[in-house]
Amino acid sequence: MVSAVSHTSIDCRDAYTLSEWWKQVLGYVDVADDPNAPGHEECMIVAPDGSHHVLFIQVPEAKAVKNRIHFDLRPTDRTRDEEVVRLRGIGALELADRRTATGGWVVFADPEGNEFCVLRSQAELDA
Repeated sequence: MVSAVSHTSIDCRDAYTLSEWWKQVLGYVDVADDPNAPGHEECMIVAPDGSHHVLFIQVPEAKAVKNRIHFDLRPTDRTRDEEVVRLRGIGALELADRRTATGGWVVFADPEGNEFCVLRSQAELDA
């Protein structure tokens, strides 16, 4: 027997606001029978096909150190560099640019300081 990941949980100061921001990044939606609203202390979002859930849980303390776990994002309909521009436009803070001529990634922080990386798209890898 093995275990399966039910969802990914992210502690945060404002569950609703952060869930709304990540919906823009990932293209996720609210759970159909449990929509998120301002003031909710737990806000779940889900991939449109139901394959992955992310739960934002409001906690009193602020983020203090580097994440021990983070998302590595692969753009689905654009290049890595186009996605970097889009994410900057919606408020992601660039922390480090680790791009190279043949690969690499860009490290960002979301509005609450949680780190995540943007990799090259599958189309870029296949080319």
